[in-house]
Amino acid sequence: MHDFDYFNWIALPLIIFCSRLVDVTLGTLRHVFVSRGFKNIAPLLGFFEVLIWIMVAKEVMMAANSWPHYLAWAGGFATGNYIGLRIEERLALGLQIVQIITDSQSDALIQHLRAANHGATVTDAQGASGAVKVIFTIVQRKHVKQIVQLVERYNPNAFYTIEDIRNTKNGIFTERNPKSMFSLRNVGKSK
Repeated sequence: MHDFDYFNWIALPLIIFCSRLVDVTLGTLRHVFVSRGFKNIAPLLGFFEVLIWIMVAKEVMMAANSWPHYLAWAGGFATGNYIGLRIEERLALGLQIVQIITDSQSDALIQHLRAANHGATVTDAQGASGAVKVIFTIVQRKHVKQIVQLVERYNPNAFYTIEDIRNTKNGIFTERNPKSMFSLRNVGKSK
């Protein structure tokens, strides 16, 4: 009777899964950092991503006829994507513009946006139902929830959109924490 091969059926697939999870998480974060303009950290993440990938790929190719290794590879990839996106969501890096279209009764909303130290540019416009105001504010992603809460509190019927932006020049912004490792130098600067 043969002994069960724990290494090839359990240990190696687990190592492959965990390694793939880490390398894909790093890759996902690297893509996010590049798209948000964080050029300094992306190469470092890329180095470790590829280093881990090449070490794990070698093991999988050596055992190319083993379905537990294939499942571990695919499962680590899928889980790494999910975890990378969840981490990015928690970091809330970058800037976003919130565009609010509301009826002319928006003075309280504008006042509270400015009182919370968010710059607000307001313009009169014509909507499908008549006169409206369009309010633009650019904030760090971590402050978007606060903006949405203000809109829902002071003008719950307002229409708003939220879009990513890469760079800004001048303006009034909520203060960043200069000690944070993710308040990298190019956020809020013009190219």
